[in-house]
Amino acid sequence: MTHRTPLRRLLLGLALITAGLSAGAHADNEQYFPLQSYRVGPYAAGGTGFFGGFIDYLQYINAKGGVNGVKLTWSECETEYVVEKGVECYERLKGGLNGAPAAATNPLSVGIAYATLDRSTADKLPLITINHGRTDSTDGSVFPYVFPLQLNPYSEVSAIINYIGTREGGADKLKDKKIAVLYHGSPYGKETNGVLETLAKNAGFELTLLEVPHPGNEQQSQWLNIRRLKPDWVILRGWGVMNPVALKSAQKVGYPVDHIIGNIWSNSEEDVVPAGAAAKGFISITTHPSGTDFPVLQGIKQSVVDAGKGNLADPKRFGTVYYNLGVVNGILNVEAVRLAQAKYGAKPLTGEQVRWGFEHLNLDDARLQALGAKGLVQPLKLSCADHEGGGAVRFQQWDGQRWNLISDWVQADRALLRPIIEASAAQYAKEKGISPRNCSQEQ
Repeated sequence: MTHRTPLRRLLLGLALITAGLSAGAHADNEQYFPLQSYRVGPYAAGGTGFFGGFIDYLQYINAKGGVNGVKLTWSECETEYVVEKGVECYERLKGGLNGAPAAATNPLSVGIAYATLDRSTADKLPLITINHGRTDSTDGSVFPYVFPLQLNPYSEVSAIINYIGTREGGADKLKDKKIAVLYHGSPYGKETNGVLETLAKNAGFELTLLEVPHPGNEQQSQWLNIRRLKPDWVILRGWGVMNPVALKSAQKVGYPVDHIIGNIWSNSEEDVVPAGAAAKGFISITTHPSGTDFPVLQGIKQSVVDAGKGNLADPKRFGTVYYNLGVVNGILNVEAVRLAQAKYGAKPLTGEQVRWGFEHLNLDDARLQALGAKGLVQPLKLSCADHEGGGAVRFQQWDGQRWNLISDWVQADRALLRPIIEASAAQYAKEKGISPRNCSQEQ
């Protein structure tokens, strides 16, 4: 160990103290969000964009008077996307801040989410894994405190296969097609391998799984395999630096970029801009568009960004994919608090009470319109049994300057996936000695 480790911990402690002091003298009327963020390391682009949007939305709500008068507060703990640091940050922050109780934890990391899942459940603190996480946590009867909001990993790949089917002229045309999946060598990257094999068996396409070791700088052998195999489509399940390297590598071996489909963590400006011309024509999925032409984004710009309070170091990233995902996540977290207040009172709430709010989220077009987020957030309805609530994506294509939407909503085959999810959740419950809730009796 070097002297830098204790120094880093000292600085971390000072940062948390500073955050606590800045929370103000009204902690008895504040709701706290502990943020296990990452602003350095190979995945910093995702972390800075997402947490920047999340924090700016919380600031926007505060500028409007909070949630029924309850102000929102937060502090950050740097994880560098490292699991051990994520666990340490969770333990540091879970107890609240200056008496303000924690509402939910949002680590934006599969590894950290897996490592803190049991802790979060024991502490009755909702664990939010928007667009990622354990797919079987969709089953709220077994995972009452875990919420893979909008899109779980199985829905993601199912929707991509459905889209490829439409591009080939129908689902029946998938038979004998070749699909290669280039995936990040991490729990996140490996999450969908099993269900992809099931989808391949059902549809009759030939599946090739190619792992790229973290962080993804070296992909030559994988793309030489792709050149040899000549797949009809490549699904890119990347993260961070892996994505632009993949696009550049595809260009080198002559694979057509418009037959590469990026998953939900391969869909940002930071994934394509570094690849330059090699990215033009690249297709990816998205649960939300980039851009600033939404009333909620304009409200954030006026009351937060233009007021010099924006959380982004580079204001040019305002309205980008990662930033907008942070805003979407902020909307879902705050709406859960707002709903829970309707049941438990307009006051700071416990994590257990906020969990009730998440399970009763019902964002229809009318509510999204009122939030200024229609078109930014997909309609979403959660329940005790369903902690995902959406399961749909749209497809976008990079034109060299911006993302353009090229499809309507494409739904995952949730009827096919649900029995797989329930079987996996049941196995988890058996291993952990969990008695699943009876969701038909939950209100």
